[in-house]
Amino acid sequence: MKNTGNMKMSATERSWVLYDVGNSAFVLIMVTAIMPIFFKDYAAAGIPAATSTANWGFANSAASLILAILAPVLGAMADYKKKKKLFFSGFMVLGLCFTLALLSVSEGQWLLCLVLFVLARVGWAGANVFYDAFITDVTTPERLDAVSARGYGWGYIGSVIPFLVVISLILLAGMSDGLPIGQVKIGFAVVAVWWLLFSIPLLKNVHQTHGIPVSETPVRDSFSRLFKTLTNIRKHKQVFLFLAAYFFYIDGVGTIISMSTAYGRDLGFGVTLLIVVLLFIQVVAFPFALLFGRLASRFSTKRMLLAGIGVYCLATLIGFLLPSISDIGLKTALFWLIAFLVASSMGGIQALSRSYYARLIPADKSAEFFGFYNVFGKFAAITGPFLMGVVGHLTGHTRWGVLSLLFLFIAGALLLLKVEDR
Repeated sequence: MKNTGNMKMSATERSWVLYDVGNSAFVLIMVTAIMPIFFKDYAAAGIPAATSTANWGFANSAASLILAILAPVLGAMADYKKKKKLFFSGFMVLGLCFTLALLSVSEGQWLLCLVLFVLARVGWAGANVFYDAFITDVTTPERLDAVSARGYGWGYIGSVIPFLVVISLILLAGMSDGLPIGQVKIGFAVVAVWWLLFSIPLLKNVHQTHGIPVSETPVRDSFSRLFKTLTNIRKHKQVFLFLAAYFFYIDGVGTIISMSTAYGRDLGFGVTLLIVVLLFIQVVAFPFALLFGRLASRFSTKRMLLAGIGVYCLATLIGFLLPSISDIGLKTALFWLIAFLVASSMGGIQALSRSYYARLIPADKSAEFFGFYNVFGKFAAITGPFLMGVVGHLTGHTRWGVLSLLFLFIAGALLLLKVEDR
């Protein structure tokens, strides 16, 4: 395979990558860092902490479930010629509008806040289904790894810049009287504006080049094609074998990302340290995502995916050992090592999974197949934390829940080995 690590991107490829820069701010600010605090301290003020946390979890699960149900059907419809951008734009506008609508939430309006958040997240995630599917339209099979890696890599940096702006607004306002709500709402507007600005190049320069002819009964035919794909799994054996592997290992990756802060608190680390570690991971993930893209052209995409899974296995084992270490200096150093290991492989695994999958699927049905990809990713996001929670509850310690994640990585690696390269 030709080495494309030092390639110069076309205007179409660059426009596609820039959208990742724009939409990544939503994840860091609206899902991970700021919005959860806004909900618990302001929108759900007066509600018991356990209840508000449970409601927040239900809202996130609901958003994932809605998209998991819709994605394959919408993807099948979007594969008609000149329809992919229409669906992409519709979901993006939905996400932008409801992100801005969150500015209207008043103290105590927890239900309104959750409804608006769920709709915003469905819009963001729905647009990403079609954004991912566009990768087969913007580049060649030989450049898939490098372009996908640049999307994830620049996306990490793209999320850090608005995050620092929002954090600066909050810190300048001061938190002596609690969360400065006015500045937080300005932060929501910053997310929407950042997202919109970096979507303009894609809307202008990216066009659907693969697709199937539009039928006279598009909805009925979309369901028919979807049913045919599901009932003819043997024809697409490699695709569904990869999706099974992806379900397991991305489950482990997502669980470590989503549960690491809570585990860090269990280990006694302060909030300031955890925020700094979060930023460190975002920044370090940038060059390593690009590096994975370059190395894939030399060692193969599958080998780099397996290498990334191996790094996560090592991080899991170190995480399991942390509670048994009494020296706080050593424990902190090892926590930073885990952060580095996660950052070194997080973007690479996500980027190469997307490009590897894009090679396996028929290009003219990319939106339909990326709908399935999204379904497996969404349900994986539910099962990993559940496994960790159940094992931790049964054993009485979170560390055993962490160790159980090794099963996910090993199962994913074994299934991935069975997938035939293309």
